[in-house]
Amino acid sequence: MRRFFLSVLLVAFVLAFAGYAFAGPAKVGIMTGTTSQGEEEYRAALEMIEKYGADRVIHVTYPDKFMDEQETTIQQIMSMAADADVKAIVVAQGVPGTSAAIDKVKEMRPDVFFINVVPHEDPMLAAQKADIVMETDNPMRGVTIIELAEKMGAKTFCHISFPRHMSYPLLAERRDIMKAECEKRGIEWVYINAPDPTGDAGIAGAQQFILEDVPRQVEKYGKDTAFFSTNCGMQEPLIKAVLMTGAIYPEQCCPSPYHAYPGALGIEIPEGKAGDVAFILEAIEEKIVEAGRGGRFATWKVPINMAFIYASTEYAFDLGEGRVSGFDREHMENLMAKYAGEIKTRTYENKETGEKADNFLLVVGESIIFGAK
Repeated sequence: MRRFFLSVLLVAFVLAFAGYAFAGPAKVGIMTGTTSQGEEEYRAALEMIEKYGADRVIHVTYPDKFMDEQETTIQQIMSMAADADVKAIVVAQGVPGTSAAIDKVKEMRPDVFFINVVPHEDPMLAAQKADIVMETDNPMRGVTIIELAEKMGAKTFCHISFPRHMSYPLLAERRDIMKAECEKRGIEWVYINAPDPTGDAGIAGAQQFILEDVPRQVEKYGKDTAFFSTNCGMQEPLIKAVLMTGAIYPEQCCPSPYHAYPGALGIEIPEGKAGDVAFILEAIEEKIVEAGRGGRFATWKVPINMAFIYASTEYAFDLGEGRVSGFDREHMENLMAKYAGEIKTRTYENKETGEKADNFLLVVGESIIFGAK
């Protein structure tokens, strides 16, 4: 069945390529996770459909168990590129299989422009395959998150992850920097090995582990313990558990006021307030202060992964309509400033090999501590 599906895609590619000269208005493809893996990215894609029109934005999702279903991820990306009017594809997040999909697409349509947001694969590989790569500056966050945790009163720092994430170079580098920063500041470092949400227990099993383990850790190390998890699906139960125990929560894996906070705190966002960052920040602070946890919870002032998708989609349309050509760092940084406000940007460099990727942009945003005095 898979071979048949791939054969159909190849035929579609041939037809699309043959008819490229007769293509219509530029379209953009967006691939995100489902609502269970990354709800705000999924919602950002829907916002782009609303902004540009369903006839100009194609949205598909990668499977929840993307490690086991990489062929599906490849097929989803290829299905978007089969439309001759699709000039660019935004992948958020760049799960395993993304680079292979780009190769397959480029074989038939070298004109398709790829923007890879939050790549899960090797950074240099991602930079070599995609035209632009966007990610939070995880090595720098290794410093800023510990600085923030210390400012919030942390005496212990619990880093929650699993082997698959720790095989990602940037996440592993951030972990090592965090550990070194904790040692430098006299903060006790604790690594917690959690179930992988893509494993047999699934997302539900990983979430249940968080709800059960955080109280154990607080009982052992005390309330001045900061918790950080590398996984999106773990954030909501982590916020709930930290709120219940009175511990510290510096920020999410993908920092944003929309990431897990509304669900964990029971915040309903009125239709007219969707996308109103000031509203959601105020609503979160109200809930945190009401619970007597002021100064114990924080995040970035902007929804960074949503900003990545907004900026990348606009860049993709600018490219498709001739307002920009190829990779233009200044143009992308201007769009990021438009959607994310005050940010710091640098390009990726592998410290071990000295390799650089000028098309790989790393971003750090500004933090807010809710209810801080």
